[in-house]
Amino acid sequence: MKIKVGFGFDVHQMKEGHPFVLGGVQLEHHAGAFGHSDADVLVHAICDAILGAANLEDIGYHFPNTDMKWKGVSSLLLLQECIRLVNEKGWNVGNIDAMLCLEAPKIKPYIPQMKEKIAAAAGLDVEDISIKATTNETMGFIGREEGVVAYAVCLIQK
Repeated sequence: MKIKVGFGFDVHQMKEGHPFVLGGVQLEHHAGAFGHSDADVLVHAICDAILGAANLEDIGYHFPNTDMKWKGVSSLLLLQECIRLVNEKGWNVGNIDAMLCLEAPKIKPYIPQMKEKIAAAAGLDVEDISIKATTNETMGFIGREEGVVAYAVCLIQK
């Protein structure tokens, strides 16, 4: 069996009054991530990890913010397309491990639903999705709640 590992990172600015979608789940919060699609940093980092593992460029290459087709779209649809692309190359995703970094809101209550939505979009078992969260200890743009960051790794296998 051949295996590869991919790494993904994403960051989005937070803006008052925007919906805040993470892992396909809309969170209750006064501000949300701003971007071309739904600005779901968690799913974007996962997409980049999957694409990177298969050497298929990055999320901006496949879903450019200049293409109105992707304006406001659910990032779970982008994830489904990334899975299709790696499957076409003969790869299957084994597991995904992700980390969110933000000050608020608290993520733990949302993690089970996020895992379910990501697993369904990726065609994986919930047990193959790990999501964790941390704060930036009130430092920097994350600490001031001006932005949200996500990191992800994935394993793909042939």
